Amino acid sequence: MNIRRLEPHLVNQIAAGEVIERPASAVKELVENALDAQATAITVQLRDGGRSLIAVTDNGMGMGVDDLELAIERHATSKLPAGDLFNIQTLGFRGEALPSIGSVSRLHLTSRQQGADDAWLLRVEGGEKKPPMPASHPHGTHIEVKDLFYATPARLKFLKTPSTELSHTVEILNRLAMGHPSVGFKLLSEGRVVFDYKPCESLHMRLTQVMGTEFSQNALPLEMSRGDIHLKGFISLPTLNRSNATHQYLFVNGRPVKDKLLQGTVRAAYQDFLASNRYPLLALFVDLPHEEVDVNVHPAKTEVRFRDSGLIRGTMVSALKQTLGGASHKTATTVSAQALQALRPEPIHQPSLTAYKPTGFYRTNGPYQPPAFTPRTESHPMESLREDPVSIEMVERPMDIPPLGFAKAQIHHTYIIAQCAEGIIIVDQHAAHERLVYERFKTEKGRITRQPLLIPEVVELDYNTLQHLKDLQQELADFGLVIEPFGEKAMLIREIPALLGEINFQGLLKDLGDEIEAMGSPLSLKERLAEILATAACHNSVRAGRKLSLEEMNALLRQMENTAHSGQCNHGRPTYVELKRADIEKLFGRR
Repeated sequence: MNIRRLEPHLVNQIAAGEVIERPASAVKELVENALDAQATAITVQLRDGGRSLIAVTDNGMGMGVDDLELAIERHATSKLPAGDLFNIQTLGFRGEALPSIGSVSRLHLTSRQQGADDAWLLRVEGGEKKPPMPASHPHGTHIEVKDLFYATPARLKFLKTPSTELSHTVEILNRLAMGHPSVGFKLLSEGRVVFDYKPCESLHMRLTQVMGTEFSQNALPLEMSRGDIHLKGFISLPTLNRSNATHQYLFVNGRPVKDKLLQGTVRAAYQDFLASNRYPLLALFVDLPHEEVDVNVHPAKTEVRFRDSGLIRGTMVSALKQTLGGASHKTATTVSAQALQALRPEPIHQPSLTAYKPTGFYRTNGPYQPPAFTPRTESHPMESLREDPVSIEMVERPMDIPPLGFAKAQIHHTYIIAQCAEGIIIVDQHAAHERLVYERFKTEKGRITRQPLLIPEVVELDYNTLQHLKDLQQELADFGLVIEPFGEKAMLIREIPALLGEINFQGLLKDLGDEIEAMGSPLSLKERLAEILATAACHNSVRAGRKLSLEEMNALLRQMENTAHSGQCNHGRPTYVELKRADIEKLFGRR
C-alpha cells in the first residue's frame, strides 16, 4: 500500500478529534478567542446542549474580511507575532480551533472590526468555505456553530444527554470567568438564562458569583511571592469541604489548567485537618514569567509543564499552610447556619382543650394535685468508669470577654456551653481536646523516632521508582525512613519510623515512588504517620461523657484560643459552633 497525502478536510477532521471532543470544547475555544480579542462582554447561547446550536457573541476587536478568511485556515493565527512558543501570552495560539470546528459542523462567522464601517459574514460547512459577504453587525464578533459533528456522525453517538453536555459547558465557562473577573459572562440554554455574571472589580466578587456565598463567607485570602513567582487566591476553612475535588481550581497566568500538582499540594497542606476522602474548596492563581511554563503540551491547552515544578509546589504548600495557620480557631459559618436550621421549631398544632384530658393530672374527686417530684439519685453511667485525670493547664481569666467566652454549663457531659460577647458557643469537648493533644504531639515529636532494623530489608524496584526515591532520600529520612541504594535495581531499608510497626516494605516503597512521580511528595508516608498521631491524640484526650469542672472547661476554651487550627478536629469536623444572639432571638420571634 502506497503512502499518500491526506486531503485537507480529512486533516481538519482528525485535528477536530483532538481539539473538539464535545460542545463544551467548542465553547471553550470560541470564548478564549473572544478573551484574546479583548472582549469585555461575552454571551453564549446553546440549543440541545450545544449539539444543534452554539452561538458566541463578543464586543472584542473584531476582524476584517481578509482576517476572516485566514481565520479558518489551519495554523493561521495572530497570537504568535514573534513566533516564540515559550513566550505565549494569549489563551489561544495554535490556530486550530476554527478550522477544526468548521470541518465537523456548519460554521457561520460574522465580524466587524473596531472602527470599520462594514461587517462581514463567512460560512463554512463541513470544511467547505463559502465566499464572504457583507452583513449587518455591531463592533465585535458573532459565531454560530450549527449541527456539531454532522460531518462525522460517528462522533454523535459519544455525546451525552443535553443536560450533561450543558453541565460541561457551565464548568468550562465558570473556570474562564474566574480567570477574568473584569469580563461579563452570560450563558443561555434553550432561551433560558443559566447565569449572568456581571463584570467585577475584584476576584473575591467573581468567586462569590461562581462558587457561591457559602464559599466567599468561609474563604481565607492567600497571597505569597517568591522571586518572579506570585501566588494569590482564596481557600476554604477545613470545616467547609466536599466529597470530591471538583471545586478546586488552578490558574496559571490567567489560564485555567488541570494539573496533578494541585491535587498533591492541597493534600499535603490539608493533611492535618481533613480526612483523606474529604476535599477543601479553593481557587489559586499562579503568575510567573511566560518562559517558565510550557503551555504547548496538549491541543486542548488544559495541561502545562513548569520548568521548576518543585519551586512552584513548595510555594503553594507554604502559602496554604501559612494561610491555614493564620485562621487559628476559626470554623466555617455554614456550621452555625446548619445548627440554626436544625433548631428551628416545627409548627405546633394545639389540640382542642375540650377533647384533650391527659391522664394523671386530673382527679375525679377533689382539686388538682401536681405529681410529687422525685429527685434522680442514679449517677451518670460514664462516672463509674475509671479514667486517668485530665491534665489541662489552668489559664488566668482575663477581665474582658475572650473570643470563645466563659463556660456556663456542661450538657450530657459532652458539650460545653459558653457565653461570648455576641452569643453562645457550643463546644464538643472531645473533638476540641483531641486537636489540642494532636498539635502538642506534633510539637513534642520533632523528628520522628526511628527504629533500626535488625536485618536490613532489600527491596527490588524498577529504574524510575529507584531514581525518585534517591532524589528524596533526605526528606524520607526526616520522616524516619532511612534507605540507600543497593546495587542498580534495589533499595536497602535500614531504619523505619517507630510508629509504623510491622509494614509491607516492598509495597511501601513502590507506593512512595508512584506518589513522588505523580505529585512530587511521599504523601502516603506522611498521611500514615499523621493518622497514627491522630489516633494517639484521640486516645489521650477528654472523652465524651467525662464530667468537667467550670475551671477545666474555661481552661480548655483558653487553650483553644491559643492553639492553631483548634476550630476543627483532625478529620475536618468542627470543634465548636457559635450561635449569634441575633439569630437566637429570631428563633423565638423576638426579631
